[in-house]
Amino acid sequence: MTWAREASEGAQPYVPRSRSITTLARAANGCKGCPLFADATQAVFGHGPKDAPLILVGEQPGDQEDRQGHPFVGPAGGVLWSCLEQAGIERSTVFATNAVKHFKHQDRGKRRLHQRPTADEIDACHPWLAAELDILQGQVVVALGATAVRGLLGRPLPIAANRSKPIGLGDRSVIITYHPSAVLRADDRAAEIRAALVDDLRLAQSLVEQVSVS
Repeated sequence: MTWAREASEGAQPYVPRSRSITTLARAANGCKGCPLFADATQAVFGHGPKDAPLILVGEQPGDQEDRQGHPFVGPAGGVLWSCLEQAGIERSTVFATNAVKHFKHQDRGKRRLHQRPTADEIDACHPWLAAELDILQGQVVVALGATAVRGLLGRPLPIAANRSKPIGLGDRSVIITYHPSAVLRADDRAAEIRAALVDDLRLAQSLVEQVSVS
């Protein structure tokens, strides 16, 4: 388990006692723990092996993730998988998920524009993330972006000031870094942010290797 919410239950009443990623994903599609379910196509749960040594936590599904039902299948996902490859990490060794399971957006004609979840929405969805972490065996978690940081740690932390500093979360270590979508938005800083993301993924992998040896 990660951290305890003190506000309303949010998604907690919808989380089943039977714990597998499949049963959680199925149950999440019936979740009404916050208003985001109303405009989303479906809940998007994590994907990857339960025993993956590295856990990646992003912010929320994007447009393509909402349509396809899988995490990191859109443009930001393309950046992420490319950075993982550059960092020397096999895709089969990671479990990828998001702190928020429904796509928050605003309709603009035929386009659906991403909107950042509020703190209340992140907190409301926390029981789903906590349930995933209860199942997963990986001891190293990468928090991709501010929403992931809030979802995992229960508080905001600046990305730039807290990169490359492992943070304890129970018996796990959390590495904070940029969300791959930041590379797409950065314009003249894109190369810099991408390099930082790759460096942080390499650091996370080195922690994985330390855990496997100990």
